[in-house]
Amino acid sequence: MTTKDIPVSWKWDLTHYRQCYDWDCGLSCILMILPDEKRRFFAENFSQVCSEEGFGNSTWTIDLCYVLKRFGVRHKYLTSTIGVNVGYSQHCYYDKILHKDSERVTHRFRSAQDQGIVLEERQITSDALIRHLALNGPAILLTNASLLPCDICKSNKLRLCLPWKTSFKGHYIVVCGYILTLRKFFFRNPAMKDHLCMTSFANLHEARTSYGTDDDVILIYSQEEFAKDQEKSS
Repeated sequence: MTTKDIPVSWKWDLTHYRQCYDWDCGLSCILMILPDEKRRFFAENFSQVCSEEGFGNSTWTIDLCYVLKRFGVRHKYLTSTIGVNVGYSQHCYYDKILHKDSERVTHRFRSAQDQGIVLEERQITSDALIRHLALNGPAILLTNASLLPCDICKSNKLRLCLPWKTSFKGHYIVVCGYILTLRKFFFRNPAMKDHLCMTSFANLHEARTSYGTDDDVILIYSQEEFAKDQEKSS
């Protein structure tokens, strides 16, 4: 199937949730895709859930998968690196994080299959991401925020949605739609107030495949569509 077989444009309507701290962008993305009742429960019991999950204020993509599993959200985690990339130990952004988190993260990767978490060591193309958005659901992406501008904010003469100026800033967003004719993706940025962002296919690809992201993508499915996709993969 190619992009010619899907709608010219598509957008999932999500309830926006703004992150409260400088570390909870991934969890805020989860809050955006949860149904209302589960979203309320998570928001009202946020500290308890984080404590029980054991990641403190440092979440990796595998941690997000465990939270999604906890709330019964069907998903698939795609990454170019299963486990901890020890090469990041020389990077100032990851140095302290790796020292603190590597044992927990390694254990969670090793236990993922037993916990029913679908994990695949592969990258996703932009075309495949578009097809997923059209047929299955939104996606949570780890990006380099310093490489991801918002066309809407720029056109409105506002600051960029992701204004950090460091060489790498790991930041999760929810990609929720696209417009093929404009070659643009829609996304929700938890660092902003209720606001739908838009960026080019090229910009998103660069931001989500940047060194430091491990090409991490969590594809969100309805239960029915997840079963169909699993059959195709088998």
